[in-house]
Amino acid sequence: MRGIMMAATYIYIFACHENERELCHLELSTLLKADSEMRITSGSYIRSERWIPPERSPFIHGRLNVLGEGGSITELLPIARNIRLQQDETFKVVCLKAGDTPPDYAQARKFEKDIGMCIHGKAQMKRPKVTFGLIKTGQKWILGQWTESDKSWQIHQQKPQNYSTGFGATLARALVNVAVPVVENYRLLDPCCGMGTVVIEALSMGIDTVGNDLNSLAVRGARVNLPHFGYDANRITLGDMRDLEGMYDSAIFDMPYNLCSILPDQEQREMLQKLRKLCKRAVVVSTEWVQAHLLEAGWTIEKYITVRKGTFVRHVWVCM
Repeated sequence: MRGIMMAATYIYIFACHENERELCHLELSTLLKADSEMRITSGSYIRSERWIPPERSPFIHGRLNVLGEGGSITELLPIARNIRLQQDETFKVVCLKAGDTPPDYAQARKFEKDIGMCIHGKAQMKRPKVTFGLIKTGQKWILGQWTESDKSWQIHQQKPQNYSTGFGATLARALVNVAVPVVENYRLLDPCCGMGTVVIEALSMGIDTVGNDLNSLAVRGARVNLPHFGYDANRITLGDMRDLEGMYDSAIFDMPYNLCSILPDQEQREMLQKLRKLCKRAVVVSTEWVQAHLLEAGWTIEKYITVRKGTFVRHVWVCM
């Protein structure tokens, strides 16, 4: 594509269930910087200067690379006229079903046609090489290059081995993004990894990750699940996290729990103290209120949310 410079600003379209709203806000504000313009209602979007592949987040539907903006579609036409595609590039224009006051069906088709007629290239409705998107945010219309999210990560929901109370792939993926917002040169630890859900999501994003668990059945299950998706089973170790050594950039610690019993108070303290020695940053998840233990272990609490599924509540602390 020739003719115009890509602006260093992006609009991400996303959606989440009501009970995922806190998690979604935490993840996207961490990934895309907390001062980004975010709207969480119908037609949710967030504007950011940070580029990420849209499939990193389980909530993002796609990314719009902003090419230009104006007070009306008419003001976008000169921008569209500057777009010149390569000979082998085909394109289409879509009005995104998001933003503030999206147009009705007839208006949307007209706007798409008006912009499309100005672009130098061959239009193709099915499987174009380039897709351009239109969205209204506030009082401005925005034109950009649209990239749909690749949802292939959802296959991770079909693991051979599962826990009924374990993390789902969506929760695991979101927590990985909170723990490791920038992938490059980061090492992630999951000291109580269960069936390996967090480890799988992190590895799928290219994050150097290892897992550990005291439960031999969980470790056995994780060592089945990782190779199922093409990852090395040796990334999972069996043992007490209090015996782990080394230093990691970040950790996701889902504190052990049992629906029929409570983890002893002293054991909770020891685990959180050990975690402090193992990593610089951590996302701690617990069904119990352990904030006092976190502070006692030397952690500074950056953010706190809850994640609910029916009556089941998980407390989530982001710690430094």
